[in-house]
Amino acid sequence: MLTDTEGIIFRQVKTVNGRRMILLFSQKYGKISAGTNISETGKSKSSLAMRPFTYGRYELYKNRDNYHINGTDVIKSYYRIGEDVEKYMYCAYALEFTEKLLQEEAPAPKIFRMLLDFFDIMEKRSKKYFTLVLAYQIKVLQESGSMPQVNECVICGRYDEAVLFSIKDGGIICGNCRIKYPEKYNDTLIYEVDFGILNVLRYILDNTLNSFENLALDDRIQQHLRRIIKSHIAYHLDIGELKSESFLFDN
Repeated sequence: MLTDTEGIIFRQVKTVNGRRMILLFSQKYGKISAGTNISETGKSKSSLAMRPFTYGRYELYKNRDNYHINGTDVIKSYYRIGEDVEKYMYCAYALEFTEKLLQEEAPAPKIFRMLLDFFDIMEKRSKKYFTLVLAYQIKVLQESGSMPQVNECVICGRYDEAVLFSIKDGGIICGNCRIKYPEKYNDTLIYEVDFGILNVLRYILDNTLNSFENLALDDRIQQHLRRIIKSHIAYHLDIGELKSESFLFDN
């Protein structure tokens, strides 16, 4: 069967005889693996579409079990991302996170569009790159149904003053529940709710990614929020340390 789809390449691996295996985030089919003989090092339009941070159209041949990329064309190249090493690494981190989150052959058109919006904004951004990455991660978790509860206590269900964020319970804990069950919260996966962290989370959840083009978080909020999100995806989604993290963060 011949078909085509818009897509973004997550990564590629060289195999024998110059052949490559591509992990492609396709708009139609979600995350798929596809073989190809097209190299990213050439000067053809097809080669350009195989490069990192390129939004392309991919002609696919699908038999019963496998995809093969016959041809490609560039829709948009985010080449400016590659001109800034720090920006490049943060975008690589966002790509790796998205890859780990998605299931094979499960279409996710809203996340696909969100990733393109992320590239559009990041290409123009000149500072505080990780603020945008955090906003993107939170919006993707929201879209996938994996976002922790931040509007009501996960124990009693009441909208009350939150004092803790419980990774295991999947959201915020009010002061009343903390007093009633103190032994429950002697845990390394419990975080104090401070620095206005909930207001930031709720603002991100209530607005589109395009609203964050000029948003820049305070460093304390940013690092606290990073620890919470990292612990949440490790515990609930089994997404551990990402390879790109070692180039960006001290811990």
